[in-house]
Amino acid sequence: MEFILPFQLPPYPFRISYTDKILLIGSCFSEEIGNKMSGLKFNILQNPNGILYDPLSISEALTSYIDNKPIIDNDLFELNGLWHSWKHHSVFSGLKKGEVLSKLNQSQSAANRFLANANLLIITLGTSYQYHLKQNDQPVANCHKAPSSFFRKILLAIDEITFALLEVLDKIKIFNPHVKIIFTISPVKHVKDGLIENNRSKSRLIEAAHTVIKNKENCFYFPSYELVTDVLRDYRFYKSDLVHPNEIAINFVFEKFCDSLLDDANRKTLEKIQNIMSAVNHRPFLKESDAHQKFIQAQLLNIQKIEKEYPFIDLSVEKKYFSD
Repeated sequence: MEFILPFQLPPYPFRISYTDKILLIGSCFSEEIGNKMSGLKFNILQNPNGILYDPLSISEALTSYIDNKPIIDNDLFELNGLWHSWKHHSVFSGLKKGEVLSKLNQSQSAANRFLANANLLIITLGTSYQYHLKQNDQPVANCHKAPSSFFRKILLAIDEITFALLEVLDKIKIFNPHVKIIFTISPVKHVKDGLIENNRSKSRLIEAAHTVIKNKENCFYFPSYELVTDVLRDYRFYKSDLVHPNEIAINFVFEKFCDSLLDDANRKTLEKIQNIMSAVNHRPFLKESDAHQKFIQAQLLNIQKIEKEYPFIDLSVEKKYFSD
């Protein structure tokens, strides 16, 4: 008897390596996957604008990394005592305008350099809804808790989404001809839009992503959305808000990602690093015991072996943890 629908992951004509540079951009689910990759010492850059949800904001952000035009005073606004950018997440907001500008420009310049040499770009689309300022019809990537009366809400058309993604991919192709691109759809439910509206929104993203992949080389699809909603398909795989996938679901998706995109050699490397991370989280019963001291020395030896075999992997934090 089958309790889970059989699901065949798509084949990929390439594999991810620990030597690759990987840029992740998009919704909060990309943060979950990015945190997994960062914790396992992949060379990543994650959401240089902060979390972005809609495909037009993501496309505009990618264009800004390519152009690398300075962000200036007029790009910021003040609300509730803080300075913000409509194109960035509130993680960049702050009390001092100059400091906010500095952080924004530093992040954009870092993204410019990283994208120029990236091997892989992972784009996670979250919603087809976008908000525009009523005052001047400017689209915003984040509302920064401004009153709802400031905005009008728009459901983007499939053609509009597709055109924006194709356009930015053309720019990326010129900027970095070798980068491969994986599209994925966030399984996070945007229930504030309504369940029916959320499904309409996700369906538009899925259709647009597949149209883009069909028409562009080096573009692929990873089924994060389908793995959660169609394979796991149970609220026990969501957090208590019933909206965000929980740790079990995130681990499941990440394991499928690794199964599909890591070769045997890099999978073994990942497992070695996982063992180090598990050892860091180990809480000894008695730190002064001979057994724990032997455990520490064994971990330092394992780190030394990994550093020798993979000098590009930074385990300095973990080495310091076991040395102190």
